[in-house]
Amino acid sequence: MRRVLGYGGAALLAGWILVPIWFVVVGAFSTADSVYTYPLAPWPDWSLESMRFFVTSAGVPQALLSSVVVALITGVLTLLLAAPAGYALARFVFPGASAYRLTVLATRAFPVVVLSIPLAVFFLQWGIYDSVWGVAFMHTALALPFVVLMVAGVFAGVPVDIEEAAQIFGCSRFGAFRRAVVPNAAPGLAAAGTFAVLLSYNEVFAASILTLQEPTLPVFVLTGLTQAPLPFRYAGALFLLAPAFLFILLIRRRLVGVGGPTLR
Repeated sequence: MRRVLGYGGAALLAGWILVPIWFVVVGAFSTADSVYTYPLAPWPDWSLESMRFFVTSAGVPQALLSSVVVALITGVLTLLLAAPAGYALARFVFPGASAYRLTVLATRAFPVVVLSIPLAVFFLQWGIYDSVWGVAFMHTALALPFVVLMVAGVFAGVPVDIEEAAQIFGCSRFGAFRRAVVPNAAPGLAAAGTFAVLLSYNEVFAASILTLQEPTLPVFVLTGLTQAPLPFRYAGALFLLAPAFLFILLIRRRLVGVGGPTLR
């Protein structure tokens, strides 16, 4: 009985999540006439009319390009900053390590708006407000706490013996890290970097505060929801959802155990 209830609860939860997503797919791949019918058909017409309308709408290509550029910058910056911090957490024992990990996560307890407004003032002074760099810096700050802990788990899963062997053969500590640790941790690092990219690609609140004329795609879609036609909304939602699903499909085997063993 308990197993039946468990499967039933899992099925209800899956339906709660997947049914709205399915209807987004239906609306995105249906004709405009079908989208405006009520109730919406459970199966798409397999038409690219809505997707074509969205992609060719004014401002969408620029917003999509901004989102991609911001996400890529965020992924690179986050990994560059998270790798040394995660390596230190995984390899070194120092006073306050547990408090440091807790503090890293505690930074995400602050609302995004509280962090974005002061940064907007600084970015205005630095001349990077309403630019991809300003949004990328903010998204890096948002992704960094999670990625640091993810990367620390990845490095903890790399045997210390490999690193010590590299040092015996003449590598410095940094050389052993670069030549022995990083190649073995590459799949996990790629997963952590992709997580940062997706977080940036779908983030909307900070980007809406830090942009005016150069919005990212989520901001552009959000600002047009009240006036945009239904085909635009469905296609825009699919454009925002698709990268996350693609990410899960590509690295689903790496998601299990990506945190590595328990840190010291």
